[in-house]
Amino acid sequence: MAAGFAKTLTTYADWALPLGALLNSFNQCHADPTDGFCLVPLTQSNFKLQKPYDTPFEQSYLYENGVHKLWVYADDKPHDPNSHTQPRIEIRIQCLDYSSEVWQFEGYGFVSNGTSGATIAQIHGAAHGAATFILRIYDGDMRYYSRDLVATSMYDKWFRLNVIHDVDGGTVTVYINGVQKYSTNDKGPGSGMYFKCGVYATLANISFYMESMWRDIKIHKN
Repeated sequence: MAAGFAKTLTTYADWALPLGALLNSFNQCHADPTDGFCLVPLTQSNFKLQKPYDTPFEQSYLYENGVHKLWVYADDKPHDPNSHTQPRIEIRIQCLDYSSEVWQFEGYGFVSNGTSGATIAQIHGAAHGAATFILRIYDGDMRYYSRDLVATSMYDKWFRLNVIHDVDGGTVTVYINGVQKYSTNDKGPGSGMYFKCGVYATLANISFYMESMWRDIKIHKN
């Protein structure tokens, strides 16, 4: 009996060692996207709202219990009387413009059912074009611009979004709930790039009402 028990322990030890190594390997493969980054302190002055120019803030924005709620209509005005862009209500991270190194946006987002044809997050500024990276919602799916599929079934649930911009490497990588979902080349370093989130109507196939919510917005730098 004792010999059999000892043999069982030996067999278990032989099995447990590689299992432990396997678990360590699994954890390394699923490292948090913020690992190795430093948190950049933010204050209220870093959050600038861009909204339809002819409406007061309370008609398109609400901040309550740590949650930013932003909504816009397809027939709203642009953010500036001299602009010919589509309606938007966005949070622009200001005073943290960058043109080199590795930067990361993190935030928990929520897109209301029915919102479609809306940019919910972007990196503004590029060597070619106005933005180096854009995430949009079309019928509940998240896409890179209106093309590549990033994630599906995004309506009516909180999700953690991490967007890493390696300027020197020329890449942008997207994580949803800690899992890498997409990576692409950027459009070249602009003189002053920055992160934005909210809702910004596209040129076509948009819903009349567009809404998103954001909380725990953070910026990290490597």
